[in-house]
Amino acid sequence: MKNLMIQETGSPQSLEQVAADSYQPNHEVEVKKADSLTTIEDLRINFFRLLLRFGQSHDNLLVAKVLHRLHLAAAIRAGESYLKRVKVDGARTVAAEQEASGTPELNFSLRILVLGKTGVGKRATINSVFDQPKALTDAFRPATEHIKEVVGSINGVKVTFIDTPGFLPSSTSNLRRNRKIMLSVRRFIRKSPPDVVLFFERLDLINMGYCDFPLLKLMTEVFGNAVWFNTILVMTHGSSTPEGPTGYPISYESCVTQCTGLMQYYINQVVSDSKLENPVVLVENNPHCKKNLMGESVLPNGQVWKSHFLLFCICTKVLGDANTLLKFEGGIELGPLITPRVPSLPHLLSSFLKHRTKPCPSESEPDVDEILLSEADEEDDYDQLPPIRILTKSQFEKLTKSQKKDYLDELDYRETLYLKKQLKEESRRQRERKLSEEENFGDDSNSDPQQASPEAVLLPDMVVPPSFDSDCTIHRYRCLVTSDQWLVRPVLDPHGWDHDVGFDGVNMETAIEIRKNVYASITGQMSKDKQDFSIQSECTAAYADPRGRTYSVGLDVQSSGKGTIYTVHSNTKLKNLKQNVTECGVSLTSFGNKYYVGTKLEDTILVGKQLKFVVNAGQMRCSEQVAYGGSLEATLRGGDYPVRDDRISLSMSALSFKKEMVLGGGFQSEFRPVRGMRMAVNANLNSQNMGQVNIKISSSEHIEIALVSVFSIFKAIFHKKMTGNKSREVLEMG
Repeated sequence: MKNLMIQETGSPQSLEQVAADSYQPNHEVEVKKADSLTTIEDLRINFFRLLLRFGQSHDNLLVAKVLHRLHLAAAIRAGESYLKRVKVDGARTVAAEQEASGTPELNFSLRILVLGKTGVGKRATINSVFDQPKALTDAFRPATEHIKEVVGSINGVKVTFIDTPGFLPSSTSNLRRNRKIMLSVRRFIRKSPPDVVLFFERLDLINMGYCDFPLLKLMTEVFGNAVWFNTILVMTHGSSTPEGPTGYPISYESCVTQCTGLMQYYINQVVSDSKLENPVVLVENNPHCKKNLMGESVLPNGQVWKSHFLLFCICTKVLGDANTLLKFEGGIELGPLITPRVPSLPHLLSSFLKHRTKPCPSESEPDVDEILLSEADEEDDYDQLPPIRILTKSQFEKLTKSQKKDYLDELDYRETLYLKKQLKEESRRQRERKLSEEENFGDDSNSDPQQASPEAVLLPDMVVPPSFDSDCTIHRYRCLVTSDQWLVRPVLDPHGWDHDVGFDGVNMETAIEIRKNVYASITGQMSKDKQDFSIQSECTAAYADPRGRTYSVGLDVQSSGKGTIYTVHSNTKLKNLKQNVTECGVSLTSFGNKYYVGTKLEDTILVGKQLKFVVNAGQMRCSEQVAYGGSLEATLRGGDYPVRDDRISLSMSALSFKKEMVLGGGFQSEFRPVRGMRMAVNANLNSQNMGQVNIKISSSEHIEIALVSVFSIFKAIFHKKMTGNKSREVLEMG
């Protein structure tokens, strides 16, 4: 006890030491927060000083975006408690005082990389920005043969343009020269990356036949995707408007919207990101360009392009500094070269968990035979029906409304019974054929050595788009079907041009029985054009054990860009009880240098003839990453199943990846709302508020088809009007 008291009396000094040690890290954190806040505040003050020097308003939309990004930087780096000390009006007042006194000196400079083809006006724009000839220009040959820096000062701000040799138009012969120029530019800016990248193009030369997509793709391969994140599209000859299809000039706003949209579309294609939006600046270097009272060049939309150009460059530099402070990736630093997009683990797991049909004849719906067998002993109702008189169209029109309904209901009832009878007979024939094969297995005495050659059957012609061919279709390719169970046919391209034949690829299918209880199926499609080649193939082999088990193995091949995804999967189906089927499976997916291994367990429970439950769970693993998932689906089928495939399904799913859980729900329904019409509704929604609703209606009535056409036309007109209004608003704000 005495020793314990001594330790307690000596503890105050140690507690003070512990408190001092614990205070030291907290103090360092507070100092770091204060330093981050000071840096952001200085960046905001410098931005306000630049706006004052260049005569820009604080109400500009672009200025508001920059201020919002700086506020976000303060919230992330300094914390919410420090935001109470941030006052935008105070920073604006300090900036005005510093500009009035001239102290301290504004520490801001711009380093701009200029890229573009030869003759688009890069050097003319540099001279226009500086209001003096800083770079030589030549309209007939490249004016810049080597990379050089053009340095000047605008309103006290040092501006450095990195002038580069112009690229040549995209062609096989110019590919090597363009790549050589890009590699030299890459080496030049490695030590001192630019703040802004300007990509020049002529506004009057951009049309739907724009053929410089390979040049954009080459730039992305050499510099990486990150080069486009701080890139401004500069459209020279900004006051010229090309002629439209009718030979008359189109409106200026429409021309700018179409050209900039086309350029942005191609950039999104090369970076594989549809969300990227590059700012666009229109430039006019013609000395005869319209000017305002201040002598500044004005575009047809009333915009002073030089001040707008400088504002975009300043804002891009400030946003780059904010990104550096936030430690965002994808700045102007040269990023890695393009790597192929790899499939995600949740996507692979979702595809793997989907039910796969086996090539066995009775494996598509295992409960159909059970339903037909349970009704096989029952007397066919169709044979007991009294004869019915089929009315002609004129006789049918003379009936009353109630009589028409009763007549059509009677026809539907008879059709249902007839189809059910056909299914029963087909099921009975399959069982008899299976029994005869088992009895005659190994006995080839009854086989005919001289079998007749398979007779070819001509498939009907495919409906192809209108073409310039003559009305005689003798020379069209024909598709034959023989009894060897191989089906090879062309694939119709629904978006083909008028002069195309409309065939986009070749499809091949087969399902054969190799030997007793061993089945195989092959499905593949190949497409090829002048640039791309793609193939999709699914091969599956299955063995149906007479004891009720089914073993299958398959290989799937799918093209993905320039790579190919290979998937090997194996399934084992165990029929434990009459109303219960269990299935387990494994898969191995290879793409590039990565391998994905998946496992799953699925159980199907049948309750009566109409209710079915399917529950499954599985995982997908790659290196140290694992994705888990599962789903539960309940399906209620119509009373006339399997003759009428009316059904309602409710499903729930869960996916877990990187400590994030995504829950989803789905609804599927297929039914016949009225006679002559069939409707399918598919809707799903997950916990990330992402989902879709799909409604499909098929009808044999011309009225419904006309209504669908009218709805589609009005939707297209409304969408076009909304797009035009949005583009006009963007131009007015820009």
